[in-house]
Amino acid sequence: MPEEACFALTDNPARQRRIATGKPYLYNSANALYIMRSYTTILLSAVLAGSAAYAQPRTQPPGFNTSPTQKPALHGKNWMAITGKPLAATAGATIFQQGGNAVDAACAMLAATCTMWDVLSWGGETQALIYNPKTKKVIGINAMGVAPTGATADFFKSKGMGWPPEFGALAATTPGTPGGICTMLAEYGTMSLKQVLAPAMQMAEGYPIEAQTANSIQKNKEKIKEWPYSRAVFLTHPGEEREAPEAGEIFKQKELLATLQKMVAAEQDALKKGKSRKQAIYAAYDRFYKGDIAREFVRGCQEQGGLITMSDLANWKVIQEEPLMVNYKGIEVYKLQQWTQGPAMLQALNILENFDLKAMGYNSLKYIHTLYQTMSMAFADRDFYYGDPNFPPAEPMKGLLSKAYAKQRAATIDTGKNDPRITPGDPYPFEGKTNPYLALLHKTYAASDKPVDEAYLEKQWLGTTSVEAADKEGWVVSVTPSGGWVPACIAGHTGVGMSQRMQSFVLDPAYNPFNVVEPGKRPRVTLTPTMALKDGKPYISFAVQGGDTQDQNLLQFFLNMVEFGMTVQQATEAANINTDQLYLSLGGEERKPKPGSILLNNNTPEDIRVKLKNMGYLPRYEARTSGPVNAIYFDWKHGSFWGGSSNHGEDYGIAW
Repeated sequence: MPEEACFALTDNPARQRRIATGKPYLYNSANALYIMRSYTTILLSAVLAGSAAYAQPRTQPPGFNTSPTQKPALHGKNWMAITGKPLAATAGATIFQQGGNAVDAACAMLAATCTMWDVLSWGGETQALIYNPKTKKVIGINAMGVAPTGATADFFKSKGMGWPPEFGALAATTPGTPGGICTMLAEYGTMSLKQVLAPAMQMAEGYPIEAQTANSIQKNKEKIKEWPYSRAVFLTHPGEEREAPEAGEIFKQKELLATLQKMVAAEQDALKKGKSRKQAIYAAYDRFYKGDIAREFVRGCQEQGGLITMSDLANWKVIQEEPLMVNYKGIEVYKLQQWTQGPAMLQALNILENFDLKAMGYNSLKYIHTLYQTMSMAFADRDFYYGDPNFPPAEPMKGLLSKAYAKQRAATIDTGKNDPRITPGDPYPFEGKTNPYLALLHKTYAASDKPVDEAYLEKQWLGTTSVEAADKEGWVVSVTPSGGWVPACIAGHTGVGMSQRMQSFVLDPAYNPFNVVEPGKRPRVTLTPTMALKDGKPYISFAVQGGDTQDQNLLQFFLNMVEFGMTVQQATEAANINTDQLYLSLGGEERKPKPGSILLNNNTPEDIRVKLKNMGYLPRYEARTSGPVNAIYFDWKHGSFWGGSSNHGEDYGIAW
């Protein structure tokens, strides 16, 4: 299979995520890969052919429209692998070709994206939904790290902080991704860890780094220089004008390779001793969290000012949980529990069920306004009520996800103007309780008077990646992993970048009494894979990059298909809106809501622009209004998969 070709139209990662990069993909039937073509070439083709779009095939499911897309839908009948980097998608395809199932392939893709620093690394966190065709159930995988020993609100306040830090060893929760991969593979995969990690290990030996990551390293080199182990890995040309790797340079990670080899060696030793496949994989898990890898990780973390201890690693466990679910017009939509922002999308669906969205029309004035108000309400609840369900107080999720609560919230929407003071609602009466935090509901709300700028947008859109996989046996996997992005602080000689997820905690319970930092607790994160079932069978599996925009984009992707009859590829490319009327989950001290601030597509008609301003909105317009969405649609009529991957960014799919 050919290597990926990478084109960087801007060296600013924030703008790469936020604006259209103009990098459609061209299908090459000879090798079942998409080869990236430059925007200039596509434009020239458009002039010659009279269209810049690829027509959708005529054999579409009934009711789906035939509007063209910039990138063709991906089709397969045996398996499908989609993720954030072309080489990582190839890793998934390799595992499928060797006979692995969707879980095996998803683990291989996740390992590869971590190795490529696709805005995450091995020390980050993994959030996944798995559909098990044997039980016909959706399983949640909670591989989020926890706050370490000593990480208390008082500790951070004593250092003059209003929030936990964004960068460095003090920002680190315990690593979750190694345990997440081992658990998913052991419980639901079919292959050995050695097989599944083989592509990532080959990449750690050396792979041609793509421009986006290479330029991100260069942009953040001064921060990277603060950490000796990061400096040694990332700055391959010290003292030169460009100290980061060049695009296409073979990027080598010897210490990460050694860490992965140690995990595989632990597995292989266990197999030689007669252990089962599952037991052998958990032997690798134990070596990472309790053995020599753990000791070096902790040493390197503490040397650089971090708090993580051996006990923190040894006591941490992956949690297999029952996802939360709401039924939207006969479709079951599943999200991970309230330690993620995922239930905000479920709340929004419940509210929107009270309106005739199809009659409003896609991105009409009424639709945009209703969406904005709904999302702002759901995120106000997210900001105040969501937290780790394994720590008291108990979040009022029954009330938050009740149809009656949603109907009450829907009735408060002013159809004529934006409400600049949307605050959390009171779900407690809808589960027969009295709200103990009524006095706090409006106390902490304070709108920001600062304009939206590049720094704000980078925090709101801060990228992750996504992994989607499905096979003909019925296994389906949706993953939104993250953590340990560039600039990452690497823990000693492990080659493992530490997570920065501590910043998603709060220190003041007035902001959110359910998400105050304490040792052993998981922060409320933005990471949010999604799965939908219809008639008891998988319908769509989908996820997206971006911070606080994730469930905004996923909500609209879902509605694009369900309400407006778009194909999965059309829905990934369609224009969205974004609300900034929420508290940022990532960043420094400036996190307050920006009432009325709304992102719209450049193609928004002038009459809608004028009317939105008259309704109290503060619009801004860009070509790109969503992070890259990756999705799989299940065409049960024809017994095939449809894959969708956004027409911008580096996300990529392969199917057979």
